[in-house]
Amino acid sequence: MALPKRRHSKARGKKRRTHWKVKAVGLSPCPQCKEPKIPHCICKVCGYYDGRQVIEIKVKAKKKKE
Repeated sequence: MALPKRRHSKARGKKRRTHWKVKAVGLSPCPQCKEPKIPHCICKVCGYYDGRQVIEIKVKAKKKKE
């Protein structure tokens, strides 16, 4: 494998990495509760995935009383 003859400057390395940006994940509405959620993941609000409840979401005592 070839080796560089001289060290690359910090600016040159940063110029090369300008395209390594992280893209924001697109959100889709949950079919059960209509809240935005990450695709292919369990909904954090209702606990449903693929039309069935996978986890049970515990609600705080204050919200249950109201």
